[in-house]
Amino acid sequence: MDAQGITKSFAGIHALRGASLVLRAGEAHGLVGANGAGKSTFIKILAGLIRPDEGQFTWDGSQVSIGDPHHATHLGMTFIHQELAFIPHMTVLENIMLGLPKRTRLGSIDWQAIGKQIAPIAQRVGLDVPLGASAKTLSPTQNWLVNICRALVRDARLIVMDEPTAALAAPEAERLMAIVEDLTASGVAVLYVSHRLDEVMRLCKRATVFQDGRSIGELSGPSLSKASLIKAIVGGELGEQYEPKHFPDRNSQVALRVEGLSRAPRVKPVSFDLHRGEILGVGGLVGAGRSELARLIYGADKRDSGIMELEGQSYDPRSSTDAVQRGIGLVPEERRAEGIIPHRSIAFNMHLSSLAKITFAPIPILNWSERKARAKEIADKLLIKPRDVDVPVVRLSGGNQQKVVIGRWLLRRPKVLILDEPTRGVDIGARAEIHRLISQLATEGVAVLVISSDPDELPELCHRVIVLAEGAINGELNGSDITRNAIIAASYA
Repeated sequence: MDAQGITKSFAGIHALRGASLVLRAGEAHGLVGANGAGKSTFIKILAGLIRPDEGQFTWDGSQVSIGDPHHATHLGMTFIHQELAFIPHMTVLENIMLGLPKRTRLGSIDWQAIGKQIAPIAQRVGLDVPLGASAKTLSPTQNWLVNICRALVRDARLIVMDEPTAALAAPEAERLMAIVEDLTASGVAVLYVSHRLDEVMRLCKRATVFQDGRSIGELSGPSLSKASLIKAIVGGELGEQYEPKHFPDRNSQVALRVEGLSRAPRVKPVSFDLHRGEILGVGGLVGAGRSELARLIYGADKRDSGIMELEGQSYDPRSSTDAVQRGIGLVPEERRAEGIIPHRSIAFNMHLSSLAKITFAPIPILNWSERKARAKEIADKLLIKPRDVDVPVVRLSGGNQQKVVIGRWLLRRPKVLILDEPTRGVDIGARAEIHRLISQLATEGVAVLVISSDPDELPELCHRVIVLAEGAINGELNGSDITRNAIIAASYA
């Protein structure tokens, strides 16, 4: 596939400016770039979801105009998006075969026969669940495998993977990358879109960098290195952007004390202290109970047992609203589903946590122009694109939507801030900026709890790390003991 000069504008704003990219059979090709660089728009055009204003696509030597998603599928393209497409109340087999089964003359579908045909494909990718199981029981890794099976059933010649390992812990990501290597060895082309540059270098022979809607270069061979990718993405060296990790006072006040906190079946009794000015990491595999622990602290779920104290006072949140009023903030893992109102503005979403209190105040206290100015200040610090805080959040890229939710709590300055996967889907420049802002909050006395599936992120950011395995703390790491390998090792019960 050869894409040349692809251009697309929305309301006068260029999303793509003559972008070009060439894909070859049997090869994984990386597509990298900052959030808002045009990657998502390019994928939507390739999938036939939107039409380009200019440019052309060549497929197998013939020029094509991809009119709609059915045309893209007919050509042999399959797309596995960051938000995986599946219908939870249907079976695994039904999800694999969506839109494909042919009915018999009697109008029925012979699922038993289809299952026998699909079983070898499921075995090939390592999908080790019954095909008759409900899709809602699947783990994130298994959902990915279902989508890969769906692509293989359709004899896909090109599979586009958008942030394939973003929701996966390290061992699960390793498994998925092995499958990508198997796919390319069999002749399938893979367009690998990821902010995880180590994965791009491992899997891809070539990588194209998008910047501000343009394809600014293709790297391959010796020129394909992490340093060169970072330099191309951010337009300069990144090393100087990181600041030394500050270290909190060991005798500082305990901001949050958790003793014996549990909720069956995911969280077994968990105990820890979180001090003012400390960044405490929570590591572990997907399903280890990390996000569930965060929801208990935030009052979103009711605990089975345990007690909590906030700055020495009993803390028993009746709801998440109660937690916010007591000074607890949460940036959730599923920010698009739980953290934003898509069709409201950036400014509105940034101030969302304080709007309820304002709405029910006896005297209106909302100075919207002042709040917009504060939102604009945070948007500039986080490099949110576009910079206009009146723009609806739905128009932002996924990474920029994440930054809006993080910005909400930067505005509010809580006593305790819980961040669940704070840099998932965020480009490397924004990641450095978010880490700096988290460190700045800690320096100012905020107690920070960081949950991350990225074993490189926790050593980079945290003063101390607890690792969960099967709902219980399986290890605690301090200082120089916080390493990638130590976190992975402690992730297994």
